[in-house]
Amino acid sequence: MEIDEAYLLRQLKALLSIDSPTGYTDQVVRYCSQELERLGLTPELTRRGAIRAVRQGSRRKAARAVVTHLDTLGAQVKQVKENGRLELVPIGHWSARFAEGGRVTLYTENGSFRGTILPLKASGHTFNEEVDTLPVGWPHVELRIDAVTQTRAETRALGIDVGDFVAVDTQPEFLDNGFINARHLDDKAGVAIALASIEALERDKVRTPVDIHWLFTIAEEVGVGAASIVTPEIASMVTIDNGTSAPGQNSSEFGATIAMADQAGPFDYHLTKKLVDLCRDGDIPFQKDIFRYYRSDSASAIEAGHDVRTALVAFGVDASHGYERIHLHALISVARLVAAYVASPLEIPRDVEEVSGLKGFTEQPTEEAEQPEFDPATRASPE
Repeated sequence: MEIDEAYLLRQLKALLSIDSPTGYTDQVVRYCSQELERLGLTPELTRRGAIRAVRQGSRRKAARAVVTHLDTLGAQVKQVKENGRLELVPIGHWSARFAEGGRVTLYTENGSFRGTILPLKASGHTFNEEVDTLPVGWPHVELRIDAVTQTRAETRALGIDVGDFVAVDTQPEFLDNGFINARHLDDKAGVAIALASIEALERDKVRTPVDIHWLFTIAEEVGVGAASIVTPEIASMVTIDNGTSAPGQNSSEFGATIAMADQAGPFDYHLTKKLVDLCRDGDIPFQKDIFRYYRSDSASAIEAGHDVRTALVAFGVDASHGYERIHLHALISVARLVAAYVASPLEIPRDVEEVSGLKGFTEQPTEEAEQPEFDPATRASPE
């Protein structure tokens, strides 16, 4: 299956233009649902807006799920200050270092306002070297609203209050060499990958061995994720999310990154091996990695008690949860892998049943690995 690069990029650009901090995701849910309908699927929405779109296969049981999340990082108003500016708390885990200087939209009951997140000491002409010695942290930044207000009362009179949502501009830049810079590529790029995979399946009229549940969650950044959207017929679930291409990590901005474990523990051995084999058989560039300070929709599903095999396939992101950068090569690689996965044969027939006996249960290799015969004559002598 060929992935339509132009379609994937159009979807990513559209998604990056829609604000969706956790808790304020209605607009992006509407957009994604409408696009799924345009592709021929029938999305179902939970009460709060998580999306499930089932693409029918040859069998309902032992279904596969592919999950991404629509929500992003952001902030909320913690306090309206005496100077009319706003104290903030983060939505999700991200450093105020990357919030400083960010242009934002403030969403209130009365409408939206534009503004800028600034350090408390933002003027070098006033504070001199103190602008460099101010600590980094959310207590040391504030939101300056682009409105006529210099007091708490004036700001409150505008209808601005505690709990209002703050969405940080994505500031996307798509370069001709394939690099893409923006905030919130986690996980807008994952959603674009999922949509591009569906588009390829529909275009080629691919028949899958089991139903495919395309899941789009709305609270991954705060740890909820896929906790309540997984249904009993799902036997395995692949999460599409960002990989951290940073010093000490094996992730890359090129190819697909297959996670072997995150802070919640190892991913399913057999499902992960299947993804690796699909990469090798399909000539899809890949690398493996382990993330120590990372969790995803897979972790939330397992912690909620769902007995599903889980795996994570990632597109490498430089400076994750900051000013992020990815490359189109990784997005296409992951989309190819996801499309190949959902179309691949069912290899564990026992997964059709939620509970069964030992017959057909999986096996992991235990035999001693073959090694080249040792020749002392070719071994270098110790110093």
